[in-house]
Amino acid sequence: MELTDFKVAIDKYKVIFFDAFGVLKTYNALIPGIEATFAYLKETGKEFYILTNDASRSPEQLVESYHKLGVYDIVPETIVSSGMLAREYLQYKVENGTVAYLGTANSAHYLKTAGLKALPISEVDLDNTDDISALVFMDDEGFDWNNDLNKTLNLLRKKTIPVIVANTDKTYPMGRKSVAIAIGAVAKMIEDIVGKQFMRFGKPDAQMFIFAYQHILNNAGVSRNDILMVGDTLHTDILGGNKFGLDTALVLTGNTRLEEVDLRIRSTGIIPTYVCESAVVK
Repeated sequence: MELTDFKVAIDKYKVIFFDAFGVLKTYNALIPGIEATFAYLKETGKEFYILTNDASRSPEQLVESYHKLGVYDIVPETIVSSGMLAREYLQYKVENGTVAYLGTANSAHYLKTAGLKALPISEVDLDNTDDISALVFMDDEGFDWNNDLNKTLNLLRKKTIPVIVANTDKTYPMGRKSVAIAIGAVAKMIEDIVGKQFMRFGKPDAQMFIFAYQHILNNAGVSRNDILMVGDTLHTDILGGNKFGLDTALVLTGNTRLEEVDLRIRSTGIIPTYVCESAVVK
């Protein structure tokens, strides 16, 4: 597809939904020049939200990570994370007991603020699992990939409990040329082994877009035609946006590279409205 200048694309919309990793930042740095995008959004009065399949930290901690990198326009109210959706589900579906989780201590924020007792998988006693009422895949860090994944497997072989995947991403960008395995891929592996179906939250599922859309309904006159979804991954950001009826912009700074974009679009049939070099306003 022909590349579109990102500024030309966003000028047509009132509200921008951004993915985080691969669009605004990598694992530990901003996409070069992205500060100019937020300055332009502020200058033109465009509303924005960050829709992220990231359950590793609370919205406040996610915001702090941007502030440390020099972007101060992002506030907790602009964050819509898959962890928030998983928390909402757990609040209504898990009334008591202990929720075991794979992830960092920070990711347990979403469980504790749902009023639940959270227990890292490393502390689960497989000989005494009566109180374990659910298991949540939160983040790819914070646990031992050998011992704790084996323990997770055996817990699910032993006991039938709800399993929630709070981040459906299979990879995330580490830099311009490398990616890392995300918790969504780990969950898919365990799911295939135990032969049980897990509950997933995050893009491309509609819940994320419904949640974000409800955030902007106070802005009178905003319809889906006024919103652009910006992402770096066809199967999550672009597919989810398309299914929700939004225009979409695929950027080439994360999981999708310039040299492979045409082949990926043809092979998947997932067609973005625009393809942009990056989400940087130049």
